[in-house]
Parts: sequence; structure tokens; C-alpha cells
Amino acid sequence: MSVYLVSYDLDKPGKDYTGIIDAIRNMGGVKGLYSEWFVVTQTMDAKSIFDRLAPFIDSNDRLLILGLSGEAWWYNLMIPNEAVSKLLAA
Repeated sequence: MSVYLVSYDLDKPGKDYTGIIDAIRNMGGVKGLYSEWFVVTQTMDAKSIFDRLAPFIDSNDRLLILGLSGEAWWYNLMIPNEAVSKLLAA
């Protein structure tokens, strides 16, 4: 199982970005910060995740997908510390 961090800057005021948010949720994404999600998957790699999300961004937006190794430190995320630890252990 692999864990990825999906991070984005959506930079077009007034645009509806529910498509990218729904796509991340459909991949099992869990929100860690306002624009950062954890995605745990057995079948996708970073490129596959990127390919699924790229249609929802504009040329002035930014998108970053990082594979996580399990080593991390954090403070005050939007999900409980135990949930982050469990995601990183996947």
C-alpha cells in the first residue's frame, strides 16, 4: 500500500473547484490541511493520481503529488493525530 500527499493551489477566484475535491475524495482522500490531502492506494502511483486530477486544474493552478515514506512530523492538522499515524503506517 502507498500513501501520497496531494497538494494544490487553485488560483482562479470564483471558479468552482468541487470537481478536483470530489475526485480526491473518490480516491479515498482524507483532508489534512485546507489544500492538502492524504491518499492511500494499492493500485495507483503518483502519475496515475496526477492524471486523474489534472483535468480539473487551470494553467495558473498548481498541483503536487508526493509519495510519503512514513517519516513525518505535524501539528494541528484537520484530522486527529492518530488518524495521521495510521495513514502513514499504511
